[in-house]
Amino acid sequence: MSGLFAGKKGLITGVFNKQSIAWAIAEQVMEQGGDCGFTHMPDKPDDERRKNQGRVEKLIDGNPRAKFLVPMDVTNDEHVASVAEKCKSEFGNIDFLLHSIAFAPPEDLKKDTVDTSREGFKLAMAISVHSLMALSSAHKDLLSPGSSILTLTYFGGEKAVPGYNVMGVCKAALDATVRYLAYDLGPRDIRVNALSAGPVQTISGRGAGVDEMLGLYEAMAPLGRNITHEEVGKSGVYLLSDMSSGVTGEILHVDAGYNAMGSPGRLLDKFKAAKG
Repeated sequence: MSGLFAGKKGLITGVFNKQSIAWAIAEQVMEQGGDCGFTHMPDKPDDERRKNQGRVEKLIDGNPRAKFLVPMDVTNDEHVASVAEKCKSEFGNIDFLLHSIAFAPPEDLKKDTVDTSREGFKLAMAISVHSLMALSSAHKDLLSPGSSILTLTYFGGEKAVPGYNVMGVCKAALDATVRYLAYDLGPRDIRVNALSAGPVQTISGRGAGVDEMLGLYEAMAPLGRNITHEEVGKSGVYLLSDMSSGVTGEILHVDAGYNAMGSPGRLLDKFKAAKG
Protein backbone atom coordinates (compact mmCIF):
# COMPACT_ATOMS: atom_id res chain seq x y z
CA MET A 1 0.00 0.00 0.00
CA SER A 2 3.03 2.29 -0.17
CA GLY A 3 2.22 5.64 -1.75
CA LEU A 4 -1.56 5.10 -1.71
CA PHE A 5 -2.06 8.80 -0.95
CA ALA A 6 0.81 10.13 -3.08
CA GLY A 7 -0.24 13.51 -4.42
CA LYS A 8 -3.36 13.57 -2.23
CA LYS A 9 -4.20 16.39 0.16
CA GLY A 10 -6.83 16.71 2.84
CA LEU A 11 -8.12 17.93 6.18
CA ILE A 12 -8.01 16.02 9.48
CA THR A 13 -10.23 17.18 12.35
CA GLY A 14 -10.68 15.85 15.84
CA VAL A 15 -7.15 14.87 16.85
CA PHE A 16 -6.87 15.31 20.61
CA ASN A 17 -3.87 13.15 21.49
CA LYS A 18 -1.98 10.08 20.27
CA GLN A 19 -4.85 7.79 21.33
CA SER A 20 -7.37 9.57 19.11
CA ILE A 21 -8.87 7.49 16.32
CA ALA A 22 -8.40 10.52 14.05
CA TRP A 23 -4.66 10.35 14.75
CA ALA A 24 -4.55 6.60 14.02
CA ILE A 25 -6.03 7.35 10.61
CA ALA A 26 -3.95 10.47 9.96
CA GLU A 27 -0.70 8.67 10.77
CA GLN A 28 -1.35 6.05 8.16
CA VAL A 29 -2.54 8.57 5.58
CA MET A 30 0.74 10.48 5.96
CA GLU A 31 2.77 7.26 5.88
CA GLN A 32 1.10 6.58 2.53
CA GLY A 33 2.22 9.95 1.16
CA GLY A 34 -0.80 12.13 1.93
CA ASP A 35 -0.42 15.78 2.91
CA CYS A 36 -2.65 16.77 5.84
CA GLY A 37 -3.91 19.95 7.39
CA PHE A 38 -5.05 19.68 11.01
CA THR A 39 -7.45 21.51 13.27
CA HIS A 40 -7.50 21.65 17.05
CA MET A 41 -10.00 22.77 19.64
CA PRO A 42 -9.48 26.47 20.40
CA ASP A 43 -7.67 27.26 23.61
CA LYS A 44 -9.18 29.69 26.05
CA PRO A 45 -7.70 33.20 25.80
CA ASP A 46 -6.22 32.97 29.29
CA ASP A 47 -4.56 29.59 28.65
CA GLU A 48 -0.98 30.64 28.05
CA ARG A 49 0.14 27.02 27.72
CA ARG A 50 -2.15 26.50 24.70
CA LYS A 51 -2.87 22.94 25.81
CA ASN A 52 -5.10 21.89 22.93
CA GLN A 53 -2.81 23.33 20.28
CA GLY A 54 0.28 22.00 22.03
CA ARG A 55 -0.99 18.41 22.18
CA VAL A 56 -1.44 18.26 18.40
CA GLU A 57 1.78 20.17 17.73
CA LYS A 58 3.74 17.48 19.57
CA LEU A 59 2.24 14.79 17.33
CA ILE A 60 2.87 16.48 14.00
CA ASP A 61 6.16 18.21 14.85
CA GLY A 62 8.79 17.46 12.22
CA ASN A 63 6.44 15.53 9.93
CA PRO A 64 6.79 17.02 6.44
CA ARG A 65 3.33 15.72 5.53
CA ALA A 66 1.65 17.88 8.20
CA LYS A 67 1.19 21.20 6.45
CA PHE A 68 -0.74 23.36 8.91
CA LEU A 69 -2.53 23.41 12.26
CA VAL A 70 -5.36 25.85 12.95
CA PRO A 71 -8.02 26.24 15.66
CA MET A 72 -11.64 25.49 14.86
CA ASP A 73 -14.84 25.89 16.86
CA VAL A 74 -17.46 24.05 14.81
CA THR A 75 -20.27 26.05 16.41
CA ASN A 76 -18.76 29.19 14.86
CA ASP A 77 -19.47 29.57 11.12
CA GLU A 78 -16.57 32.00 10.72
CA HIS A 79 -14.15 29.42 12.13
CA VAL A 80 -15.42 26.75 9.72
CA ALA A 81 -15.14 29.17 6.80
CA SER A 82 -11.62 30.17 7.79
CA VAL A 83 -10.50 26.52 7.84
CA ALA A 84 -11.86 26.10 4.30
CA GLU A 85 -9.94 29.21 3.25
CA LYS A 86 -6.78 27.78 4.79
CA CYS A 87 -7.25 24.55 2.84
CA LYS A 88 -7.78 26.55 -0.34
CA SER A 89 -4.68 28.70 0.15
CA GLU A 90 -2.47 25.75 1.18
CA PHE A 91 -3.75 23.01 -1.11
CA GLY A 92 -6.02 24.49 -3.77
CA ASN A 93 -8.28 21.43 -3.91
CA ILE A 94 -8.46 18.59 -1.39
CA ASP A 95 -9.02 14.86 -1.82
CA PHE A 96 -10.23 13.81 1.62
CA LEU A 97 -11.84 15.18 4.76
CA LEU A 98 -11.94 13.36 8.10
CA HIS A 99 -14.63 14.45 10.56
CA SER A 100 -13.95 13.18 14.08
CA ILE A 101 -15.90 15.58 16.26
CA ALA A 102 -18.43 14.81 18.99
CA PHE A 103 -19.42 16.31 22.31
CA ALA A 104 -22.22 16.28 24.85
CA PRO A 105 -22.19 18.21 28.13
CA PRO A 106 -20.99 15.79 30.83
CA GLU A 107 -23.94 16.62 33.06
CA ASP A 108 -26.32 15.53 30.29
CA LEU A 109 -24.26 12.54 29.19
CA LYS A 110 -24.47 11.15 32.71
CA LYS A 111 -28.27 11.44 32.78
CA ASP A 112 -30.75 8.95 31.43
CA THR A 113 -31.62 9.96 27.88
CA VAL A 114 -35.16 10.84 28.93
CA ASP A 115 -33.79 13.56 31.23
CA THR A 116 -31.50 15.27 28.70
CA SER A 117 -31.80 19.04 28.95
CA ARG A 118 -32.97 21.09 26.00
CA GLU A 119 -29.77 23.13 25.87
CA GLY A 120 -27.58 20.06 26.30
CA PHE A 121 -29.37 18.30 23.45
CA LYS A 122 -29.01 21.31 21.16
CA LEU A 123 -25.30 21.64 21.89
CA ALA A 124 -24.63 17.90 21.48
CA MET A 125 -26.42 17.82 18.12
CA ALA A 126 -24.76 21.02 16.91
CA ILE A 127 -21.24 19.78 17.65
CA SER A 128 -21.67 16.07 16.92
CA VAL A 129 -23.93 16.18 13.86
CA HIS A 130 -24.35 19.60 12.28
CA SER A 131 -20.57 20.02 12.24
CA LEU A 132 -20.38 17.32 9.54
CA MET A 133 -22.91 19.23 7.45
CA ALA A 134 -21.10 22.51 8.03
CA LEU A 135 -17.67 21.16 7.12
CA SER A 136 -19.00 19.34 4.06
CA SER A 137 -20.77 22.47 2.84
CA ALA A 138 -17.76 24.71 3.45
CA HIS A 139 -15.41 22.37 1.58
CA LYS A 140 -17.66 20.98 -1.15
CA ASP A 141 -16.22 23.30 -3.81
CA LEU A 142 -12.68 22.36 -2.77
CA LEU A 143 -13.22 18.60 -2.81
CA SER A 144 -11.94 17.10 -6.06
CA PRO A 145 -14.02 14.61 -8.09
CA GLY A 146 -13.42 11.18 -6.58
CA SER A 147 -12.74 12.60 -3.12
CA SER A 148 -13.95 11.16 0.16
CA ILE A 149 -15.52 12.46 3.37
CA LEU A 150 -15.33 10.17 6.39
CA THR A 151 -16.92 10.54 9.81
CA LEU A 152 -16.67 8.42 12.95
CA THR A 153 -19.79 6.88 14.45
CA TYR A 154 -20.59 4.14 16.98
CA PHE A 155 -22.95 1.18 17.36
CA GLY A 156 -24.83 3.13 20.04
CA GLY A 157 -26.55 4.97 17.20
CA GLU A 158 -28.03 1.72 15.90
CA LYS A 159 -28.90 -0.05 19.15
CA ALA A 160 -29.43 1.22 22.69
CA VAL A 161 -26.16 0.97 24.60
CA PRO A 162 -26.63 1.61 28.34
CA GLY A 163 -24.64 4.63 29.44
CA TYR A 164 -24.21 6.08 25.94
CA ASN A 165 -27.41 8.06 26.40
CA VAL A 166 -27.83 11.27 24.40
CA MET A 167 -24.68 10.57 22.38
CA GLY A 168 -26.42 7.51 20.95
CA VAL A 169 -29.20 9.77 19.68
CA CYS A 170 -26.56 12.03 18.13
CA LYS A 171 -24.84 9.09 16.43
CA ALA A 172 -28.18 7.92 15.00
CA ALA A 173 -28.62 11.38 13.51
CA LEU A 174 -25.03 11.34 12.26
CA ASP A 175 -25.63 8.00 10.51
CA ALA A 176 -28.67 9.46 8.73
CA THR A 177 -26.67 12.55 7.82
CA VAL A 178 -24.06 10.35 6.11
CA ARG A 179 -26.74 8.90 3.85
CA TYR A 180 -28.26 12.27 2.95
CA LEU A 181 -24.88 13.89 2.30
CA ALA A 182 -23.92 10.91 0.14
CA TYR A 183 -27.00 11.67 -1.94
CA ASP A 184 -26.37 15.43 -2.04
CA LEU A 185 -22.70 15.17 -2.97
CA GLY A 186 -22.84 12.11 -5.20
CA PRO A 187 -23.37 14.16 -8.37
CA ARG A 188 -20.08 15.90 -7.59
CA ASP A 189 -18.38 12.48 -7.35
CA ILE A 190 -17.77 13.04 -3.64
CA ARG A 191 -18.28 10.03 -1.37
CA VAL A 192 -19.48 10.17 2.24
CA ASN A 193 -19.10 7.25 4.64
CA ALA A 194 -18.85 6.46 8.34
CA LEU A 195 -16.55 4.19 10.29
CA SER A 196 -18.07 2.54 13.36
CA ALA A 197 -15.26 1.37 15.63
CA GLY A 198 -15.56 -0.91 18.61
CA PRO A 199 -14.24 0.32 21.94
CA VAL A 200 -10.64 1.51 22.09
CA GLN A 201 -8.82 3.57 24.68
CA THR A 202 -9.51 7.23 23.85
CA ILE A 203 -10.50 10.29 25.86
CA SER A 204 -14.13 10.04 24.71
CA GLY A 205 -14.08 6.27 25.15
CA ARG A 206 -13.08 6.56 28.79
CA GLY A 207 -15.95 8.98 29.30
CA ALA A 208 -18.34 6.36 27.90
CA GLY A 209 -17.05 3.54 30.13
CA VAL A 210 -14.76 1.84 27.63
CA ASP A 211 -13.11 -0.40 30.24
CA GLU A 212 -16.38 -2.22 30.88
CA MET A 213 -17.09 -2.46 27.15
CA LEU A 214 -13.74 -4.06 26.35
CA GLY A 215 -14.56 -7.17 28.33
CA LEU A 216 -18.02 -7.44 26.83
CA TYR A 217 -16.76 -7.12 23.26
CA GLU A 218 -14.00 -9.66 23.81
CA ALA A 219 -16.55 -12.16 25.14
CA MET A 220 -19.18 -11.60 22.43
CA ALA A 221 -17.32 -10.74 19.22
CA PRO A 222 -16.81 -13.56 16.69
CA LEU A 223 -13.07 -12.89 16.64
CA GLY A 224 -12.97 -13.22 20.42
CA ARG A 225 -10.91 -10.09 20.95
CA ASN A 226 -10.93 -6.32 20.83
CA ILE A 227 -9.72 -4.18 17.95
CA THR A 228 -6.59 -2.04 17.80
CA HIS A 229 -5.99 1.57 16.86
CA GLU A 230 -3.98 0.32 13.90
CA GLU A 231 -6.92 -1.70 12.59
CA VAL A 232 -9.19 1.33 12.77
CA GLY A 233 -6.51 3.41 11.06
CA LYS A 234 -6.21 0.96 8.17
CA SER A 235 -9.97 0.88 7.70
CA GLY A 236 -10.04 4.68 7.69
CA VAL A 237 -7.33 4.70 5.04
CA TYR A 238 -9.48 2.38 2.91
CA LEU A 239 -12.54 4.64 3.13
CA LEU A 240 -10.57 7.83 2.47
CA SER A 241 -8.64 6.38 -0.47
CA ASP A 242 -9.44 5.44 -4.05
CA MET A 243 -9.59 1.80 -2.93
CA SER A 244 -13.20 2.45 -1.86
CA SER A 245 -14.12 4.44 -4.97
CA GLY A 246 -17.47 2.65 -5.34
CA VAL A 247 -18.51 2.96 -1.69
CA THR A 248 -20.71 5.78 -0.38
CA GLY A 249 -23.48 6.18 2.17
CA GLU A 250 -22.10 3.22 4.13
CA ILE A 251 -21.27 2.48 7.76
CA LEU A 252 -18.24 0.20 8.06
CA HIS A 253 -18.10 -1.65 11.37
CA VAL A 254 -14.62 -2.32 12.72
CA ASP A 255 -15.50 -4.17 15.91
CA ALA A 256 -14.25 -7.76 15.52
CA GLY A 257 -17.79 -8.67 14.39
CA TYR A 258 -19.60 -7.61 17.57
CA ASN A 259 -22.37 -5.88 15.61
CA ALA A 260 -23.24 -9.12 13.80
CA MET A 261 -24.22 -10.97 16.96
CA GLY A 262 -27.87 -11.43 17.87
CA SER A 263 -27.18 -13.29 21.12
CA PRO A 264 -24.44 -13.19 23.77
CA GLY A 265 -22.60 -15.99 21.95
CA ARG A 266 -19.55 -17.21 23.86
CA LEU A 267 -20.56 -15.06 26.82
CA LEU A 268 -23.70 -17.19 27.16
CA ASP A 269 -21.60 -20.37 26.99
CA LYS A 270 -19.43 -19.08 29.84
CA PHE A 271 -22.53 -18.25 31.85
CA LYS A 272 -23.95 -21.73 31.34
CA ALA A 273 -20.63 -23.30 32.30
CA ALA A 274 -20.50 -21.24 35.47
CA LYS A 275 -24.03 -22.35 36.38
CA GLY A 276 -22.97 -25.99 35.93
